[in-house]
Amino acid sequence: MEELRKYLEEILNETLYQIIISNPRNKGGAFKVKIRPVLVKDKLLFQETVSKDTRVYHENLEQQEAVDKVLFYMEQEFKQLEADGLKLKVTALISKKGKVTVKATRKRKTEEIQGERPDLSHNRAKKYILEEGKAVPFLIDLGVQTKEGKIVKAHYDKFKQINRYLEFVEDVLPVFDKDKSVHIIDFGCGKSYLTFALYYYLHELKGYDTVITGLDLKADVIEHCNALSEKYGYDKLRFLHGDIAKFEGDGDVDMVVTLHACDTATDYALKKAVDWNAKVIFSVPCCQHEMNKQIQNDVLAPVLKYGLIKERMSALLTDAIRANLLEEQGYETQILEFITMEHTPKNILIRAVKKAKAIKTKKQAGCDVRSVTEFLHAEPTLMKLLEK
Repeated sequence: MEELRKYLEEILNETLYQIIISNPRNKGGAFKVKIRPVLVKDKLLFQETVSKDTRVYHENLEQQEAVDKVLFYMEQEFKQLEADGLKLKVTALISKKGKVTVKATRKRKTEEIQGERPDLSHNRAKKYILEEGKAVPFLIDLGVQTKEGKIVKAHYDKFKQINRYLEFVEDVLPVFDKDKSVHIIDFGCGKSYLTFALYYYLHELKGYDTVITGLDLKADVIEHCNALSEKYGYDKLRFLHGDIAKFEGDGDVDMVVTLHACDTATDYALKKAVDWNAKVIFSVPCCQHEMNKQIQNDVLAPVLKYGLIKERMSALLTDAIRANLLEEQGYETQILEFITMEHTPKNILIRAVKKAKAIKTKKQAGCDVRSVTEFLHAEPTLMKLLEK
């Protein structure tokens, strides 16, 4: 860690853009940390932003405190670091055996001259992945942007939602091999504005060879989406009319997305993802009616007699059980808070990333989720599909 300390002491100054610490070693703690320089009453400090569960925590640190904090994170909690500054770029990786690999690249003078000085304002405006002021074709057609790239005020929530979605994608980029094609299946893609955003981000902004297949039951929607894809020149973004349960796929699948798939359609999509051994799964479930019809329990009867409470409990239990079942299949699974979608008021995102050399076990999460389903007298579809 001494080599990393040396570079941190060099880069942690007013020329730092940001440090991103990611790839946590254990579940349940923070999943990402960002550090950037700020000026507070004319004093240079470093603002730490810790993302944990659905919350974000901030703390301002002095230079040496920041160095020590970053080293602690890399020694104890995380496996990956990227630090970018005006003059220097540093990456650090921790192997499974604890080996530290540090790479530093000094930028040429021309890059320093052309690069913008870091913004040191304490409460600066949020920088989105899709930048305000930069026109994007599908955002213009959606009515989110004007032709000049300005965000239409009435659609600012949709703009934030798209960017929030891409932030979740950004976190899992290390899973994908940039030298290989990334194949994504989007089940129940609907109007597909997030599908277009995903393709634009991976292919146009990040340079991945990206192949996305969108699937939906509405033939007119599929026809419209294919026309837009052709209009934008997105050669490897196509849309098919079909049912999730009957779709067989075509080749290796790296990522499965299922947003607002109703009730058990989500379960069939998750089962497909597991069968394909997909590296990443994104799911925003909707209309979880199945558990609501099944759940029975004498102990919980005083609570479950209220229809609204039973409905909400059923939805939360359904998604928690799904997350546990994915863990049993060798995925690191998180339940994250997402921005409410226009299709559904549900705002839970299940994000699952395949572990390397994972061993399937019914007690991977520390307990068998079947004890919960037995307690509730319920048989979720995903459990039955996986047991087949």
